[in-house]
Amino acid sequence: MRYRRLGSTPLKVSVVSLGTWVLGGDQWGRVDDKQSIATIQKAIDLGINLIDTAPIYGIGHSEKIVGKAIKGRRHRVLIATKCGLQKKGKRIVLNLKPAEIRKELENSLFRLDIERIDLYQCHWPDPNTPIEITLEEMLKMQAEGKIKYIGVSNFDVPLLEKALNCTPIVSVQSQYSLLERGIEKSVLPFCKEKGIGVMTYGSLGSGILTGKYKKQPVFKKNDARNFFYPFFKVPHWGFSQDFISGIKRIAKEKGKPVAQIAINWLTQQPGVTTAIVGARTSEQVETNAAAGEWELTEGDLSRIESIYQRIFSKSC
Repeated sequence: MRYRRLGSTPLKVSVVSLGTWVLGGDQWGRVDDKQSIATIQKAIDLGINLIDTAPIYGIGHSEKIVGKAIKGRRHRVLIATKCGLQKKGKRIVLNLKPAEIRKELENSLFRLDIERIDLYQCHWPDPNTPIEITLEEMLKMQAEGKIKYIGVSNFDVPLLEKALNCTPIVSVQSQYSLLERGIEKSVLPFCKEKGIGVMTYGSLGSGILTGKYKKQPVFKKNDARNFFYPFFKVPHWGFSQDFISGIKRIAKEKGKPVAQIAINWLTQQPGVTTAIVGARTSEQVETNAAAGEWELTEGDLSRIESIYQRIFSKSC
């Protein structure tokens, strides 16, 4: 496994990390908790040393599963969780008010059964709460020893600039993959300039970049693949499948799974610290982790970019 320094911190993070949204069990179909625990433990045994979770994933269930899985392994893993997204009935609301994130922190510590969170992140910007007062509270939590480092997720550059005026931000978590490259325009260059670690989510495009979907799937209404990612719907589906066909040829030539091509492309983009990749089973996490054992050549990267430009120039 390859490791990189996270932003300005001394932390060494595996280039492949484990995302646990799916393990919450509320927006990705049914999950088996015993299997989920085994998956997390397998990830740690394979050298993955960062696990990313959030209270909103299964309304605390993901954090509970992570807490159970890291028993006896806490010294081998960094825990990243978040605050600011809450479920109110059927609605998801943004709330980064100091009192609310304080409450979320205490609940997260309890569910994870740990004394300190290694990386505490604002999950999404809250337009009704000035970032200054949110970060003021997070700095108090840090001074109390309840969190080690502060990060953010889904922030644009203007908001990042405001945040940096308040406190060092060690990481930004953004959606980034071979199929979603929006952060290349401003967020990624900004983070490279400021020395902020970039953690990617949606690294496999919600699974589409594994190449496993042969036909356009139909998901339940509340499935995240139905409402959060556009790749499974027309017109994105057609372009995505054409692109993945090209990636499959490269994977076949190298004797590697398609998922590893997609993960390594990410981890080899300048400025990216780690690709957060979800997994439901030990077999999936084993495939993902193996991407950290090798790298694409410059020729491979150039060829992938050529395929991308050829396919997606049609959609412009």
